[in-house]
Amino acid sequence: MPRVGSVQPDAGGPARPLPGDDTGAMPSLLRRLRATWHGFADRSRPVHPETARALRERWAALPAHVQTPAQTLGRHAVGCEGTHGVFPKCNLTCTPCYHSADANKVRVDGGHTLREIESQMSFLRERRGPYAHAQLIGGEVSLLSPDDHAAALQAMRDHGRSPMSMTHGDFDPEYLRDLVTGPDGTLRFDRISFAAHVDSLMRGRRGAVRPRSEAELHPFRQQFVQMFRDLRAATGLRYYLAHNMTVTPANLGQVAETVRAVLPMGFSMMSFQPAAHVGDDRRWKESYTAVDADAVWAELEKGLGQRIAHEGIEFGDPRCNRLAFGFLAGGRWTPFVDPDSAADRAARERFFAHWGGLAFSGTPPLLLLVKIARVLRHHPDDAAVAARWFARLLRRAGGLRHLVRAARAGTLGLMTFEVHSFMDAADVGPAWELMQQGVESDDPRIRATQERLAACTYSMAHPETGQLVPACAQHSVLDVTENAQLRRLLPLTVVG
Repeated sequence: MPRVGSVQPDAGGPARPLPGDDTGAMPSLLRRLRATWHGFADRSRPVHPETARALRERWAALPAHVQTPAQTLGRHAVGCEGTHGVFPKCNLTCTPCYHSADANKVRVDGGHTLREIESQMSFLRERRGPYAHAQLIGGEVSLLSPDDHAAALQAMRDHGRSPMSMTHGDFDPEYLRDLVTGPDGTLRFDRISFAAHVDSLMRGRRGAVRPRSEAELHPFRQQFVQMFRDLRAATGLRYYLAHNMTVTPANLGQVAETVRAVLPMGFSMMSFQPAAHVGDDRRWKESYTAVDADAVWAELEKGLGQRIAHEGIEFGDPRCNRLAFGFLAGGRWTPFVDPDSAADRAARERFFAHWGGLAFSGTPPLLLLVKIARVLRHHPDDAAVAARWFARLLRRAGGLRHLVRAARAGTLGLMTFEVHSFMDAADVGPAWELMQQGVESDDPRIRATQERLAACTYSMAHPETGQLVPACAQHSVLDVTENAQLRRLLPLTVVG
């Protein structure tokens, strides 16, 4: 007689457990538990192997002059990403406009948008790892239907991207509600990011068709933020808002006053783009050479009434990007890294060495805590370094009481300042052509353009060629052909 719990051979096949036998169930349960544990261990790794690989590749590709101790690219971030050719049409006109002359002759088509985004994001996920910040850009995003817009954001999220919708902000609260809520009224997203581009160089905004000054647009800037505040009060939606502004000689002198007006509105970022001769040359009304990053930054500091230290953290080539990460408390801005503090610089080095590549945003809180614990397990001294850095930060910000008072007054929040300088198409064209040939230009101006392109923080995916293209090359070189093709593919008038 066989023993209870033993396995009895079956003439028709392999051995099977007798009634009451659990020897088959236990190994199965152990396998599931082991798989669950390994899956959690994989998800809770501080830095995904693909991210580590992408960071190494990014650092190795940077020109030597930007491989500085303050450099973020290749040490903590792979850079930002953007879509192209997905909805080039816009219902405002700007001077200047970075779109080619054919852009507004293309209709917006949700199906085309979603197909292109899926292709581009899949390529970015493959080349640049499982996480990055990406802009949903290419025209005016609110010309997409709310459902197509939401589907585009979800597609980007599905590929590990943290998307930001780029807009002129001239849309109604109903559009925003339809975007973030489904048919049943529940939120589609727990958090959303928008960048509103508002300046007096834009024509066609409802209520300010031809603004004569930046001050005339302040009510529209405030209305944009208020839409999100109202929706948060009604639904609990969290949001991040950036304010963009093109700067030319015509409005450079209004930057300081705009900074003072916008700071308390509720944006978390203020970005300024000195104009360049790129895009639709019919809208080049003046020379832009007098406006550079130094000129804009001086106006920015004038508006805030203090120095805005940006040297502590770099993001790409300083000739292209100037960034200052910090926070506002009661109208006073404090940088996260003080470039004049040796202790802050040492803490920055430790952060890049031990924490570079860890995604602090977009990671669920409990999972983030586990990732942090795993780093501290190998680098326990980092906790003391972080504590001392935080103590210095509090002192620079005016002390804990000042921060508490600012929080109670609603004047405490993140604030990043940025100046992002595009390059003239006349320089980018030949520089990009030589780069495709592997040739370094003998012309100092073109060689400098090549260096800036190689250090570009803002890339666009071209799965059809296997290239990651810098934004300046996209706008200066590739947009012209791409939009001409889109004009035939997506004509404004469809002939049956």
